[in-house]
Amino acid sequence: MSLLELTVGELLEKQAEAHPDHEAFVYPEKNLRKSYKEFNEMADQAAKGLMAFGIEKGENVAIWSDNKPEWLTTQFATGKMGGVLVTVNTNYRAQELEYLLKQSDASTLILAEDFKGTSYIDILKEISPELSTSEKGDLQSDRLPFLKNVIVLSEKSYDGCYTWQDLLDMSETVSDKELEERKATLHHKDVINMQYTSGTTGFPKGVMLSHYNIVNNGNQVADCMKLTEEDRLCIPVPFFHCFGCVLGTLAAVSKASTMVILEQFDPKKVLQAVKEERCTALHGVPTMFIAELNHPDYESLKPTTLRTGIMAGSTCPMEVMKSVIHDMGAEEITIAYGQTESSPVITQTKANDPIDLRVSSVGQAHPNVEVKIIDPATGEEAERNIPGELCTRGYLVMEGYYKNEEATTVAIDPDGWLHTGDIAVMDENGYVEITGRIKDMIIRGGENVYPREIEEFLYQHPDVLDVQVVGVPDEKYGEEIMAFIIPKEGKTLKDEDIRSFSEGKISKHKIPRYISFVDEYPMTASGKIQKFRLREEATEQMKIKS
Repeated sequence: MSLLELTVGELLEKQAEAHPDHEAFVYPEKNLRKSYKEFNEMADQAAKGLMAFGIEKGENVAIWSDNKPEWLTTQFATGKMGGVLVTVNTNYRAQELEYLLKQSDASTLILAEDFKGTSYIDILKEISPELSTSEKGDLQSDRLPFLKNVIVLSEKSYDGCYTWQDLLDMSETVSDKELEERKATLHHKDVINMQYTSGTTGFPKGVMLSHYNIVNNGNQVADCMKLTEEDRLCIPVPFFHCFGCVLGTLAAVSKASTMVILEQFDPKKVLQAVKEERCTALHGVPTMFIAELNHPDYESLKPTTLRTGIMAGSTCPMEVMKSVIHDMGAEEITIAYGQTESSPVITQTKANDPIDLRVSSVGQAHPNVEVKIIDPATGEEAERNIPGELCTRGYLVMEGYYKNEEATTVAIDPDGWLHTGDIAVMDENGYVEITGRIKDMIIRGGENVYPREIEEFLYQHPDVLDVQVVGVPDEKYGEEIMAFIIPKEGKTLKDEDIRSFSEGKISKHKIPRYISFVDEYPMTASGKIQKFRLREEATEQMKIKS
């Protein structure tokens, strides 16, 4: 299968030309519907607006919002004018946002007013109090020296900020010819997207992805689902994840399918959207499907048109898969596995794979993707059915971590293999099963959580001497977070002290659900903390409690 040599903008333009009147996207809650021709025109207008702000090719544009229409438009607008879209987790709070904006050198931030009761404007002002007294487009911030433009997705105006309407109005100052000239400078191998993923050491790293990476990954994901322009894909997963903006939007656009989009996940709204819009495909992490299947109104809203979709983010229980296939009717639902560094999908089950393979494995490598399992100790390739570290090579491997050559060199070896840090087994037919992780990452409800980041944060508590964070099994989320804390001498701490200290400063899903105060940690002879022993201890404690 040949790979596409298209930019994100060209992908949309191709579909607007081939299917101008076909429905590109629907927002059921807003009663908003646009054809591919209209969607393409919206993206062109926004691209000109970004150029009017003086944003150059390769400049970083951050977006911090739920799945609003402006997010979707910005993804393809930056794909046309060459700004690098830096996606910001909607759960981020002050400390995380400051780190991302500073490390990414973002010159522009597009943000929603609020999200689930949290004011994004207030958080930004906390980091950059100068916003209230700055001229629009000329923010002078001590803590965020690169940030100049702030665009709020609201009709209300805020001091020092543009509105989205301002951006659209300013687009009039840039001609079609200027936009075409800019498009002509873009290359499909240019970096166009940057997503932050944490590491086991230090803070999140900016994964640089090119048009080539994500356009092709989206297209191959769509092929596994057998998507066509006849399909209608419901996307309730967040755009800031690759799940939303590659497996969702780019996969749909690659086949001119219709996107049915929810701004935030709500099981009843998902069921309503699938039923009313006659969706044939649905994405979600297992916990989302569980919430839909168990909703009190499920019987009256039961899907009748589903065929396919993707379940990813964490291991799928067999009973859930059976219910999605037999009860929801998504007989061709697929499982996908990967990571942000691989654009993201490495392996995927196919629409016609038997159910046991769709639960016991994460499928086979995509076309044009190499996968090997190696012995982590020797680096030699392991034999079939022998566990080892999964490595991948091909078009899907990231361009690297932004301003972090050292980490890039650790992740990608001299032969171009990306080392995932995941332990896997491959059978004779190339089907892969993920059995564990070399690194300490916790996957909670599809969200990657890195212990080091939470540990670094909790060290800031004045009464905490040491902290170690591990993942413990959880029926609902796959894993939950447990913190083992050694208090400073003479200090007494309660669970509530740690939670109230964390509230509003780090994302809610990163606040430890379980906390254990201890005097010491299990150590090796050389003084290294044995996290696996802590995990065992935590799991035992959970069993006793249940």
